[in-house]
Amino acid sequence: MEVSMPLSILKAMLADATELGATAALWKVGVLRPYLSKADVYRMYGETTVDRWIDEGLVTPRKDGGHSAKWRIDRVEIESVAKASNRPSYSLVKQR
Repeated sequence: MEVSMPLSILKAMLADATELGATAALWKVGVLRPYLSKADVYRMYGETTVDRWIDEGLVTPRKDGGHSAKWRIDRVEIESVAKASNRPSYSLVKQR
């Protein structure tokens, strides 16, 4: 059984994949930081959404050092989850 996908969805998926690839390449060459602070991610996607993604295990916050160390979140991981969600409510806060 053949399943067809609308061209608009295929274009959006390719654009997302291209953007994520560019982001990964930029952090590998040192232009972008590979990790974002939890505060940065909250500003970008909203605190409720990010906390839900963490609770669902879609995003893994990491901590360097002891109890006073800051949380950090992998840039490509959070952007991948946001793009896979593909809902307007998950768009960047600054774009709303």
